[in-house]
Amino acid sequence: MNVALKNPKSSVGTLDAIAEALLLPSGIDGVYARTAAFEDVVAGLTAFISRHREPDTEVLRFPPVMSRRQVEKSGYLNSFPHFLGCVCCLSGAETEIRGAVERFEAGQDWTPALSPADLVLSPAACYPVYPLVASRGEVPAQGLLFDVASDCFRHEPSKELDRLQSFRMREYVCVGTAQQVDEFRRRWMARAPDLAGQLGLSWRIDQASDPFFGRGGKLMAVNQVEQGLKFELLVPVRSAQQPTACMSFNCHRDHFGAAWNLRGAAGEVAHTGCVAFGIDRLALALFATHGIELADWPKAVRKALGM
Repeated sequence: MNVALKNPKSSVGTLDAIAEALLLPSGIDGVYARTAAFEDVVAGLTAFISRHREPDTEVLRFPPVMSRRQVEKSGYLNSFPHFLGCVCCLSGAETEIRGAVERFEAGQDWTPALSPADLVLSPAACYPVYPLVASRGEVPAQGLLFDVASDCFRHEPSKELDRLQSFRMREYVCVGTAQQVDEFRRRWMARAPDLAGQLGLSWRIDQASDPFFGRGGKLMAVNQVEQGLKFELLVPVRSAQQPTACMSFNCHRDHFGAAWNLRGAAGEVAHTGCVAFGIDRLALALFATHGIELADWPKAVRKALGM
């Protein structure tokens, strides 16, 4: 599905103005403090997305960290090792930890004393779902639906506001047969234009690929496009020529089903898919489209956000 931008209009809020008014620098590219106005819009988006949740969907909220072993088993290191963030801690005897502190106080590098913990920063909100499903046993015939959210991290420093290192992700996830996952994704791709319209956003939906690592990743990206496994809803946050992916519609096939031995009653490997909402990107898109002053936004948009 490749649709030209709908509801086209020039952005009324430049990203520089948005950054100055709404996102305060931390000294690290891609990491910002967020003001009350920005968070009000995030809260409105959260409620807006929740109102479109399908029946019989289990709601789960995950912390920003997860098991390193679970990420390894899910295959993230094979595809995106360049994005992964690991939690490291000072450990060992008191004298070893004190030695690291003393090196810091002396102006020396203390970080070699760090050792990896059993945690990584969550790269996507859906990753903790699959081991949880595996722990419950057989996937029921009707399949499973989840509503998940998490603060996520990807080591991708950038000065662009629409490419944060630390960001909020909301996802609807389907676990079931290949047909169930395909129907789930088609439903959400059909709904997405209406959601964007209610928010007054210009948009188009197009095929996409994930930024896989290395030379082999280029072939994986080509295969992903050829098989139509990923689509994105694009909004002109920076420009119409370089729109920003604010939603994605993903078919994982049996990747996570095989990794976690997710099986149905007949022993078939389950398929999975997800619809992801980039919460911070959607908030940026709203400010870029409607301006910094919330009171000046269209009434229909403010109503959709409960503002």
